[in-house]
Amino acid sequence: MLVKSRGASGDLAKRNVMRRNWALLLCFGSFCAGMFFTNRMWILPEARNISRTREIGAKRSNLESRGCNMKVVVKNTSKDSPREVSNTQHVIQMLNKTVSDLEMKLAAARAARESVHNSYPVSGNLKNVESTSKRKYLMVIGINTAFSSRKRRDSVRMTWMPQGEKRKRLEEEKGIVIRFVIGHSSTSGGILDKAIEAEELMHRDFLRLDHVEGYMELSAKTKTFFSTAVALWDAEFYVKVDDDVHVNLGTLEATLSRYRIKPRVYVGCMKSGPVLARKGVRYHEPEYWKFGTPGNKYFRHATGQLYAISKELATYISINQDVLHKYANEDVSIGSWFIGLDVQHVDDRRLCCGTPPGGRDDRKKGGLYYLGKRSESGKRTLFSNCVWYERKDRRPKSSQLFDCEWKAQAGSFCVASFDWRCSGICNSVERIMEVHQRCGEDENALWSASF
Repeated sequence: MLVKSRGASGDLAKRNVMRRNWALLLCFGSFCAGMFFTNRMWILPEARNISRTREIGAKRSNLESRGCNMKVVVKNTSKDSPREVSNTQHVIQMLNKTVSDLEMKLAAARAARESVHNSYPVSGNLKNVESTSKRKYLMVIGINTAFSSRKRRDSVRMTWMPQGEKRKRLEEEKGIVIRFVIGHSSTSGGILDKAIEAEELMHRDFLRLDHVEGYMELSAKTKTFFSTAVALWDAEFYVKVDDDVHVNLGTLEATLSRYRIKPRVYVGCMKSGPVLARKGVRYHEPEYWKFGTPGNKYFRHATGQLYAISKELATYISINQDVLHKYANEDVSIGSWFIGLDVQHVDDRRLCCGTPPGGRDDRKKGGLYYLGKRSESGKRTLFSNCVWYERKDRRPKSSQLFDCEWKAQAGSFCVASFDWRCSGICNSVERIMEVHQRCGEDENALWSASF
């Protein structure tokens, strides 16, 4: 009985061992099968992604090679393929230009935002600034003025600058904005600034700049004006004019309208005067040595009484205002900023017509007055638009008409008129009305013109 029980227990143990071996074998097989299928599920997507990445990289390299050299990639599939290649290159150039324009606009917007926050807003109202920046204007005219020039400003308001509702209509219908441009005194908030604030409340025709006024700071003031104006108004042209110059707005509008489709335009009476190295003379150039040997002349630039620049150039000044060099003379500084740029210089002599001489700068010789200047050698020369006139009535003879007057009678009105000897109308407070009557265009010329 004992032997049989031992044999039965041995068989049972062998069966248990066999079952355990099969279980272990089955588990191992399941594990291997799981690893096999799991590896396939992980490896295949990675391989697909690698192949896709290679394809994308190949396409990118192909596009880059096409962008660098179109002739290498484009196949001559027809006789018109060279024309297609040139058209494609033209499209690429236009796209590059568009990208550069967008970059410039982005930089201009950033500079404009900083300028608005750092400058005095128009009429002290930021809401007006936001509303005016949404519409398009033809031009913004900045009349350069000083604290001591109240009578000059009043004389301009009485002659060629519309007032009140007419000025608002000029902005709304014609897109022409006119403002007197002035900064603040060295003692901000002093009596000079308060006088300008009182005048502003009366007329609402000032553009206040974040600038300290001073005659030797005209270059900085002009740079600040263009930077502020391009931030406040989206105009096609920006014009700078002195407060002792007579302007025909209708003729100015017609003149600038001819250059609306041309980018980077610099319009004015171009000149190239001598570089004055001798100290103590008017328009002395402290940095004369930069212009070469003594006796050299300046590069071509517009005379400072009136000139206009397109929006692209005003934007360029706004973006680069911190690095643009300022010379002693404002008109020279403006011209220097455009050296090396692809700028079209427009020399229009109607922007610098002569006016009847008179006032404090008349020169007396016998019983006659004349207007002239002395060269550095001391020899006196006369301008071609200056004439002799009798001392009693101080008017020229009927056969001796002045530049702006005879052009007006011929139907070709001047844009700007002033006396060369005075760099403006001599004694403009008393004489600008006379110039307006003799050289001014008809009042309806501005409103009847359409462009």
